[in-house]
Amino acid sequence: MAGVTHVVLVAWEPGTDRSAEADAVVEQHLARIGGVESVRSGTSVSTEGLEDGFDWMLVVRFRDRAALEGYLPHPEHRPVAEFIGAGSERVVVFDLGD
Repeated sequence: MAGVTHVVLVAWEPGTDRSAEADAVVEQHLARIGGVESVRSGTSVSTEGLEDGFDWMLVVRFRDRAALEGYLPHPEHRPVAEFIGAGSERVVVFDLGD
């Protein structure tokens, strides 16, 4: 089965930067979910300035599509989704299959 890469881009509310807190919430919760192969999050290190206002990125690698589908309703995903939703102005999610 083909793996899936789940990418989340977040623009925090104006005047805020919750990136360090988001990293901590991600670290505390997402690795506990079955089918998650890797988790990375953080801010851009690009010098191009093409982030279009996005401040933070989350990349979760899943074993397969079924693992992604199990992740979305998983109780350990909820605190991350709620944290992002509570402090974001914009969110983009993109799932890329192998």
